[in-house]
Amino acid sequence: MKIVLATHNKDKLKELKEGFSDLNINLLDLSAFPKIKEIIEDGKTLRDNALIKAKTVYNLTGIPAIADDTGLEVDYLNGDPGVYTARFAGEDCTYKDNVNKLLKVMKNVPFEQRSANFRTSMVFIDNKMKLFADGVVKGIINKKIKGLAGFGYDPIFYVPEEGKTFAEMSMKKKNIISHRGLAIKELKFKLSSYLTNSTSEKETA
Repeated sequence: MKIVLATHNKDKLKELKEGFSDLNINLLDLSAFPKIKEIIEDGKTLRDNALIKAKTVYNLTGIPAIADDTGLEVDYLNGDPGVYTARFAGEDCTYKDNVNKLLKVMKNVPFEQRSANFRTSMVFIDNKMKLFADGVVKGIINKKIKGLAGFGYDPIFYVPEEGKTFAEMSMKKKNIISHRGLAIKELKFKLSSYLTNSTSEKETA
């Protein structure tokens, strides 16, 4: 079975391919479909945006698709940047721009008020089914950049239970405990069950 991972983000793509690598499916990405440009994510929630991306790619390719959207929810900022996480510092901003803006905004905020959630909403869609999965991890916005791995806000998202930021972890470790890793785990369970049932129905038809 072929599934398209509906993202142009190469860093996210690495984590998705690693996470789904043990499923017996052929994972494609949007580099195989150069006519598909950036998809406008104008949903009001992470799930809305994930569904927009998955539906768009499925409709354009006719191949089942998986998409996700991720938001950083900072308690001190009343849940912002949320759906605007990727463009917190403005359109066409870099990872560094977003990190620097958040550090600046949180500069004088004490440690006990720096709590945040990283949340991922993930969707699989084909001609018969929509499957949804979510993952969330609690952490703290660190006061300084730490670590060289990962991407996005990873260098300042500190996980107290691990004593590290995401950027100080290996991809394997991050995929076990992260918001995206948890969403992948839940979706894999649902997807495996769906594919098994679909195969059984074909065999008995």
